[in-house]
Formats: sequence, C-alpha cells, structure tokens
Amino acid sequence: MTDEAVLELSLVEAARLVGTKEISPVELTEACLHRIHEVDDRLRAYISVYEKEAMQVARAAEQMIQAGHRLGPLHGVPIALKDNIAVAGAVTTAGSKILADWVPGEDAAVTERLKGAGAVIVGKTNMHEFAWGATTDNPHYGTCRNPWDTDRFPAGSSGGSGAAVAARTCFGALGTDTGGSIRLPSAINGVTGLRPTVGRVSNRGVIPLAWSMDTVGPMARTVADCALMFNAIAGHDPRDQSTAPVPTVDYTADLDSGVEGLRIGVVPDYFFAHLQPAVATAVHDAIETLRGIGMTSRDVSIANIHGLISAQLTVESCEPSAYHQYWLRERPGDYGDDVRTLLELGELHPATHYIQAQRYRSLLRSEFLDAFKSVDVFVCPTLPFTATAVGATNVVIEDGVEEDMLGAIMQFTGVSSLTGLPALAVPCGFDADGMPIGVQLIGRPFDEATLLRVGAAYQRVTEHHKAAPKLATAGG
Repeated sequence: MTDEAVLELSLVEAARLVGTKEISPVELTEACLHRIHEVDDRLRAYISVYEKEAMQVARAAEQMIQAGHRLGPLHGVPIALKDNIAVAGAVTTAGSKILADWVPGEDAAVTERLKGAGAVIVGKTNMHEFAWGATTDNPHYGTCRNPWDTDRFPAGSSGGSGAAVAARTCFGALGTDTGGSIRLPSAINGVTGLRPTVGRVSNRGVIPLAWSMDTVGPMARTVADCALMFNAIAGHDPRDQSTAPVPTVDYTADLDSGVEGLRIGVVPDYFFAHLQPAVATAVHDAIETLRGIGMTSRDVSIANIHGLISAQLTVESCEPSAYHQYWLRERPGDYGDDVRTLLELGELHPATHYIQAQRYRSLLRSEFLDAFKSVDVFVCPTLPFTATAVGATNVVIEDGVEEDMLGAIMQFTGVSSLTGLPALAVPCGFDADGMPIGVQLIGRPFDEATLLRVGAAYQRVTEHHKAAPKLATAGG
C-alpha cells in the first residue's frame, strides 16, 4: 500500500490489518513519520517526534506479530500524546518553558495502558501552554495551525492532537479536557473526541490545569476508533484516588446496536440562542438525522444553565493559579503573556467566588441528572462558531458584534466540564468556507457507552467524518 492509502485507514482498520498480518506496524509507523516530515513544518502539531524510538517499537511489534504474539487491540498502531502526559525518560513540557527540561521517571497511567495495549507512541503534540487557553498559540514551541486552513486556529488546548489526527500524522491521539480542550479541537479540526466522566480515566502523571474538572480522553477520526482507544485507558487506577471504582464495559460492543427509541434532550433557549448560522443549521440537521434513524427529541428546561460561563471561568481561574503559585512568583517571565495574565487574575478571586461557583456546579449537575430521567442524551453544538484566524482573541457570532473568544468558546463545553458528565464531539458539517462544525452529545455519568453508540449510529449514515483536509493528502 502507498503511504496515502495506509494513512486513510481508520485506527480500527489499521489494528485489524496488523492482527491479520496484512500490514505491518513498521509500514504504519513509517507512513505516519513520513507525513509528519511532509506537513508539520506548516502545522506545528508536534513538540517532540519520537522517530528512532517509534521505529524500534514498531519493529519489535512486527516481530511479535510474526511470532503469533499480540499485546492488545492497539498492537503496532501509531498514537500521539498531548505533551502534558508523562512518558518515562522523555521530556514532557506541558507546552511550557518552565518544564522544558522535565523528564518524568515513569509513564502516566494512560501512557502505561496504551503501551500495554500495544500502541506505538510517535510523539508529543503541541498544546496551549499548561493547557490554560483555547488557541494553541504557543509562544515557546510555535503556533499550531488548522490543517483545513493554516491561516486558522486549531482550537485548544489539545490543538496539536486535533490537528495531528486530522492531518493523518497518527491514527489517534490523547488529549486532556478541562473546559473543553478535547471537544473544541475535535470540532474545529473535523475529528471525533471523547471527554469521559470525571473519574473514569486516571490523571496520574498528567500535569493538571484545574483538578476538579481535568480528564484525559481519546481523539481520532471515528467514534469506533475512539471506543477502541477508550477501552485501553478507562478504568479505576489504585494509585489515583480521583478515579472512581466503577466497572467498565467493552465500549466497542454496542456500536452497531442502533438507537431506536433513545431520547434526545435539547435546551432550546440556551443551545440555539447564540450561534453562527452555519453552526445552527448543521446541528439542527444532525438532530433531524438522529430522529430519522429512530431517536425522539424533546425540549428540556434547565433553570440555572445561564450562569454556566461565569462559574466555569471562576473555577478554571482559581485552581490553576493555586497549582502555579510558586512558579508564578519565582519565574513569572517564563510564562507566555496570556497565561501569566490568566494566572495572575486567578489569584484575585475571593474565596467566596470560588465557593459559590462550586455550589453552582452542584446545582447544575442535579438539574441535569433530574432531566436524564426523561432523556438519554443531550445534543447541542460543540462551540458556537467555526475556526477563527490565527492570533484572534475576539470572534463574531451574531450581528457583526465582536466578543471575547474565551467566554464564547465555553458556552456549550462548560456543561460537561462543570457537571463532570461525559461528552462526545462528532463532526456534523462544514461552513461556507469549508471549515468543520461539530455536534456535542452529553450523557449520564459513566454512560460513555450510550454516547459512543449514538455517535456511531450517526456516523453510519453521514459522511462528515470521512472528509480530509487537502493538507492530509499527497502533495497537499
């Protein structure tokens, strides 16, 4: 197979072909590394590329397959990790100057689990510094760009992971999500991303942003790809007290079960109140598509949803500032200007603001849990606009009025971030400029299986997730 044909395989297809010896881990890894060399000077999706190490692992994986030994379902498949996820013996920067020379002594829990499933780690992806931002405009390692249009941003903070998957430089990637950092770049780059329930995946060995909202999740081209990756990383970690001792399931088992009779919830006065027209149309069409394959929908009232952005900005200001307190005093000049400003602002919040925000989170979660008595998933946009120009800090959503991007970008992702609920971002269309749009599915606690089932059903009858940016093709 040519490199281009290899890279058009989904993760699930690549893993299956390795298992049947129809393709080798060496072929997969070489194809990814070649694509990185071809495009990453334009994308800056990677901070580190493990060319030598990845090829050593791929050759060993090939020998194991030839000997009839398969480590797990990801055996020989190239995967990338966001650079705030520890890899033993390799620099893990969290996109920062402060950790530019930090070499962890052991793998993060999710790294261990991916390796145990047989994955080949090809590199560490670019990110907004310390994950505190939504653009991946990184002053230390370069501005990451969107493979659909390199003059546009890839969102963040896991922008490198989203761009890397969309550009076919890896078959899947891990991101982290606090305020939306898996779902935002998934939508903006036209890939699929899962934010798990808080406590479903271990954060051990991951540089934190805001402890009470942080989680790790998969990003890939399809729902089935994400489910296969999620199987590898989900589950209780005895060394991480924040993980929940809740049993996992095989998240690939019910992907073909259909969605007949499942119920969609929509909060019309919030989910469709402030959107670019193309986003509104694409998400409405997605809901109609789901209705057309057997789901029903109903309007739901969430009385206190309109306080969401304020509460999220409060929590996501205070908790990072607590973590960075020492470095902010000892090495303030080593932060990028935007992150340093946000960390300094976080120290100005009174304790009462933080406590009230946490009380609001409990209220919002209880309202959603009550609503889940009558619906199975909520469906809403992932964010209210499509990719903006690199370097932009404001965005126009309605009536030509500019507004701050950071607040607007949290409008819908904040639901899951504050409540701890799982959410899945799935491609659902394109705007007039050909930039991707994403729809977000929100589910009950620890019910990622239903989200994946709905997302897989949607992708069986749509083609949005199959589209590739020109940069992801030979000569692009």
